[in-house]
Amino acid sequence: MVNVLVCIKRVPDIGGEILLAGDSMSVDTRYVGHTVSPHESCAVELAVRTAAATGGEATVLSLGSADSVEQIRDALAVGCTGAVLVEAEPDRYGPGDVAEAIADVVRSHEAEGRPYDLVLLGNDAADTGDFQVGIRLAYALGRPVVAGVSALEVDGDVVTARADGPAGVDIFVVSLPAVVTVMEGGVEPRYPSIPGRMKAKRVVVETVTPAREPVGSGRVALRLPPSQPSQVQVLGEGPEAAAAVVDLLESLGVAR
Repeated sequence: MVNVLVCIKRVPDIGGEILLAGDSMSVDTRYVGHTVSPHESCAVELAVRTAAATGGEATVLSLGSADSVEQIRDALAVGCTGAVLVEAEPDRYGPGDVAEAIADVVRSHEAEGRPYDLVLLGNDAADTGDFQVGIRLAYALGRPVVAGVSALEVDGDVVTARADGPAGVDIFVVSLPAVVTVMEGGVEPRYPSIPGRMKAKRVVVETVTPAREPVGSGRVALRLPPSQPSQVQVLGEGPEAAAAVVDLLESLGVAR
């Protein structure tokens, strides 16, 4: 039996132009919805699969405001059975602060007889791209960690993780308990069913308050990459433009 804790973060659902807040410290969320990153959706899927395959339970955790319960219930709707909200102002928390807050929950639940054999996280934060929480969490808990995993299997007290490397697929074998960060692409996240969403509404979300004062990220500012300029060439109007279109297609190798 493997009990899994999967950690998610409420982030802006950005499908178009990205705007920064006035202080350039965060993404402007006034005109967008919220979601979790594709990495974390895959982490939730792996958590649910692993728990089901081993007779364990999958618990979802998020650090953020009360609004994060929306994303927590999305994870409950696809198979997680327990939920924890570490209620805090996420903008005040750097990667080290988040890792320590998660570690405190893991230790507290372990003391209560609810240990987690495997902790899964997304490989990086979708809004700030920190790439640090999983590594820092493993260090805080004194557990082995594998980063950038696309698939994993648990057999007894061992987890075998697969990650795409420069020369092909890298395979890592580590003992439980362990921490793993997940990249999208290895599994297909399931969609919540209507019965799943109804069941998720009835799950009590455990709310905890961080015991530590956050240090912060030390971030100076976020910066958007410069937009790529686009060029438009007018070939003409009406039938007179046909010859120019043919010439262009031939130059592209499309027509001969």
